[in-house]
Amino acid sequence: MRTHVFADSYGVRMVTSPSRNRLPRRRSVRTSLGALLALTLLTTAAACSRGGPGGGGGGHDDPRPVELFTGTDEEFYVPPDPLPEGDPGDLIRVMAVSEADGAATFKIMYHSRDAQDRDRAVTGLVTYPTTRAPRRGWPVVSTAPGTVGIAARCGISHIAGDAPAWGVEGVRVMTDYIGLGALGGPPHPYLSKPSEGHSVIDAVRAVRQLPDAHASRRWLSVGHSQGGHGAMSAHELADDYAPELDHVATLSLAPAAMLDKVYGGIDPIVTGVLTAMSLYGGAGEHPEIDVDDYASPGLAASDVLETGCLAEITNDLVGVALSGGLFTNDPRTTEPARSILMANEVGTEAVDAPLFLVSGTADDRVVIDRVRDFYAQLCSVGQVTELLIVDGADHGSIIPETAAETGAWLQARLDGEAPTDSCAESPTAPPAPAP
Repeated sequence: MRTHVFADSYGVRMVTSPSRNRLPRRRSVRTSLGALLALTLLTTAAACSRGGPGGGGGGHDDPRPVELFTGTDEEFYVPPDPLPEGDPGDLIRVMAVSEADGAATFKIMYHSRDAQDRDRAVTGLVTYPTTRAPRRGWPVVSTAPGTVGIAARCGISHIAGDAPAWGVEGVRVMTDYIGLGALGGPPHPYLSKPSEGHSVIDAVRAVRQLPDAHASRRWLSVGHSQGGHGAMSAHELADDYAPELDHVATLSLAPAAMLDKVYGGIDPIVTGVLTAMSLYGGAGEHPEIDVDDYASPGLAASDVLETGCLAEITNDLVGVALSGGLFTNDPRTTEPARSILMANEVGTEAVDAPLFLVSGTADDRVVIDRVRDFYAQLCSVGQVTELLIVDGADHGSIIPETAAETGAWLQARLDGEAPTDSCAESPTAPPAPAP
């Protein structure tokens, strides 16, 4: 049953992992796509730096060259040292990945800013149509990915074959986030609102500098799980951070939200592990946090957060949570970590762009009561929100089960149709159906 109120793990259905038989093709297209980029990328970078049609985040008077990377995939993730100067969204390097079925995919490295306003190199994937673009350019779908870990090697672009489309024809970009993908910096600041939001927004600026992408200023923010939080972070930061862009709408599925709340079922374990990731990742942005003030002996003895990705983190830390607990002092209730955690909360302000909030009643990772409370919070601040709850959908199945609705909703926003505001009909989500 689907309830329209007028409506983790990372969902691998969102991306296509490269198979071994595609690798030779990847090398072959690198030459052809790379040659084309080499002819035009510098010219476009110059136009962007002057505020021309490319329209990136820069405002430079002098053109800035962009590296067409021809090294190995592993070498791509090592940022230049020193990092060249750049404004948020300025491209650092581009590497061809594949071209097939009317679409080209590249890996990109670009500038962004973390919560301390430090210049950080961020990597990601962009996929764009190679067919003729509309007169005003393609819309951009910027995906905030779900949880993969906080170590650089866990970045989703290492395993994803392209960026997800979410049912929209246009330019698709998926960031790795600050601290994931690109090597050499602090770990990924998990659930950091500025770092997530800036990574998602600056990816849009970056793809607008790719000459053959024909990306317009209109863009959509989309994400699931941690990505639901990341998409919401971009949603709330976009107007002030990137006023030159046109943020049309946001889709958030099963978002990490209400960060200090603990619900029933396995939620205490899930939220405990995610809080540990936030603690260790956040310490790289906030030197006032000493993880030893919070971590239990079991958590402190593990190096899995520094070295492992989601599967390893889950295997190690669930055992720690069950055996002796993860914290001696809970970061959700103990300063200064609590204030930093709560500063990363989303759903605390309304913006003009409408929101589509989607969740399933069988989700045990982001439980439905968390989403119901989040919806009530959104309504209380006046955010135009359409709510879709799918009976029986879980954390992974919510993506394919709602693909038709989410794709149609995003396209309707691009077409200029007025959104439905579920909050106007009911500021509280409907109760769970009777068994």
